[in-house]
Parts: sequence; structure tokens; C-alpha cells
Amino acid sequence: MTDHPFRFGAVAGQAPDAGAWAALARRAEDLGYATLLVPDTLGTFSPFSAAAAAAAVTRTLHVGTYVLSAANRTSRAVAWETTTLQTLSGGRFELGLGAGRPDAERDAAELGVRFGTPSERIERLSETIDAVKDARILVAASGTRLLRLAAAKADTIALGVPPHSTEDQVAAKVDELYELAGDRFPDLELGMNLAAAGGEPPAWLGALGATATGVLRGTPGEMADVLRRRRDRLGVSYVSVNAQYLDAFAPVVERLAGT
Repeated sequence: MTDHPFRFGAVAGQAPDAGAWAALARRAEDLGYATLLVPDTLGTFSPFSAAAAAAAVTRTLHVGTYVLSAANRTSRAVAWETTTLQTLSGGRFELGLGAGRPDAERDAAELGVRFGTPSERIERLSETIDAVKDARILVAASGTRLLRLAAAKADTIALGVPPHSTEDQVAAKVDELYELAGDRFPDLELGMNLAAAGGEPPAWLGALGATATGVLRGTPGEMADVLRRRRDRLGVSYVSVNAQYLDAFAPVVERLAGT
């Protein structure tokens, strides 16, 4: 379904101190991960600052936001931060954007900014993409309006599906995106996030069935086979994983990255 090679990202938003954060970034780079991605919550590191610190201690690792709530910042502020990080990282910054997860409204209130209606947030997201230049843009999207925007303006689309979604449910979302993207579809890199891989899933996930796409179990070879099948069926070639599973998932990265 796609000619895009596999890329892998690690999602992390906390570390005990600067040394531990630097060590995590270097470890991700050494294990073959393409990106270290920082979430945008008031309970984690500031994403731009954390990404800059990770870029400063690595050479090839890309850093990014996963994903920035465009509603909580002006488009000009995001463009300013992005241009700075693109320059200082040698082009290794990837901007991930979204219209705001449910908890982002609470963060907006703490920051003293207006969260806005869904339509207003999508418009802000569109304005932010237009304001940013010379950066790879990822948009997290699930609903039709966001998928349409992402199909028109993003380089990468992170499919915003819950971790308990089945492959059939993800396939329906990809089919919708295919119709919306038209001729752009082959150029789009599709991504999904794994809540757990190669080990026991975290307790907060509860009892997920064997068909859940957000949890990958089995031997490295078995997990790699699942991802190959998903790429063939769904077109998903960019896979991110919680950094808690950085080492457990590394054998899969070694098998598939760049292929």
C-alpha cells in the first residue's frame, strides 16, 4: 500500500534530571530510533525546550513534538520556536501538531489562553501550519475535518485512534483519508502510536484484547511481522512507542528501520 520505509519514534516527556534526559536521547539514537518525541502537557517537560536539549546531545536523531496543541499558542509563536529549533538542530526538528486533546482545555485555562471551539481550534491549526516554513509537519487527526486538513497540508499523519482499536477500525479511517487526500495520498507518511510493545502493557490500559492495535506483543520477529502486515494493509510506516519500552522494542527497530 505504501513505498515509505519504516521509521520509529520514542515518546518521552520526563526524566529525573538533565543527565538522564541526555542519556535517553543518546540511547534512542544508538538503538536506531529516528525521532525522540515530546508530548505537550503541563505535567511533562516543555516540548520545545526538551527537544532542543535532546538535539544538543545527539548527531542524527530527529526531535519533535507529539503533539503540540495549536490552540494553546499563537501561530506566530509556534513558527518562531520552530524556526529556531530547525536552525539550531541542523534541520532535525519535526513539528507535530494537533487541535488539542481533551486535557488540553484544562492546560489552556492554566496558561490563561482561550481554548476555543472545535472549529476555531482547527482554524488555528491550519493557520499554524501555514506560518511554519522549512519543517516537516505531522498532524494528529481522527475526525473528518482534521483528516481533510492533514491530507491537504501535512507531511505525516498520525492516525488518532484509541489503543484498543482493531485493524478493521484503523482500515476504515485510512479508507476515509484515502478519499479525502486524493492524489496526495501516496506522498503521505502514515503513523500510529503504540502504548506498549514487547512487554506487559501498563495498568492504565486495562484489559485490551489480542486485536488491539495499540499494544504489540510477541517475539521481535512476531512483532516485526505484524508491523509489516499493517504497512501492507494500512500503509502505516511510522511507528512511535512509549519510551518505557525503548529497549524492549529495539530488536524490532533493528529489523525494520529503513526497510
